[in-house]
Amino acid sequence: MFGEWRRRRILRRYAVRDPVWRAAVQACTLAKGLTPAEIARLRDLTTLFLGGKRFYGGAGLEVTAQMTLSIAIQAAVPILGLDSDWYRGWSSVIVYPGAFVARREERDEAGVVHRTRHALMGEAWDGGPLVLSWENARPGDRPFGSGSNVVVHECAHKLDMLDGSANGHPPLHRGMDPGAWSETLMQAYDALRGEIASGITPSLDPYGAENPAEFFAIASEVFFDAPARLLRSHPGVYRQFQTFYRQDPATRRTGAREDPT
Repeated sequence: MFGEWRRRRILRRYAVRDPVWRAAVQACTLAKGLTPAEIARLRDLTTLFLGGKRFYGGAGLEVTAQMTLSIAIQAAVPILGLDSDWYRGWSSVIVYPGAFVARREERDEAGVVHRTRHALMGEAWDGGPLVLSWENARPGDRPFGSGSNVVVHECAHKLDMLDGSANGHPPLHRGMDPGAWSETLMQAYDALRGEIASGITPSLDPYGAENPAEFFAIASEVFFDAPARLLRSHPGVYRQFQTFYRQDPATRRTGAREDPT
């Protein structure tokens, strides 16, 4: 995504002042438990995100530097063990004040096209922008360890789309077994659907049962924001994510309190 010369230039040009950085990273619950070395890498990835993406306000929202920094920090966490190149192929972030309306055309089984409207907290367009509700993306919107983070959710979709489609199967690293990935996630996906059908309290947000792409995004939220819960409920998924994201959030969160729900 960035040549070394451009990378260094962006890191200089978009550098965040120390007091501003410290306040912003302290407000980001996803950064809890990171080592000093990881915080330093997070800062570089955050700066590269700020330098590589353009932010726009939707519905008249004035996007401030504090907003862009907060979103960039959250977006950098999933790629902490990867690189900024994993966010290639798109260049803009649109931020609305709150939930926004998306219009869709959906065809039913009879072939009839219906125009629908959906209120969304976030959306990731294939090859297009990342769209977020600031009300849901701002620090403090959810308690620490709630397992919910709209920025992580939409960024997970962006990673999933890198191979051309959102199907819950992002490009895997060399040495990872695609069959094991698919089998592990599909078993967990089917288990979640079974829990919902049986009236059992679901192990993950029921929205993850919509399709494999949403399962991957929902499970990614929990992996980063409530990792111990994912490790308990779906240990196989956790291990696959640990290898894919090259992170072990449950270990760094040891001793930190999570919402047990």
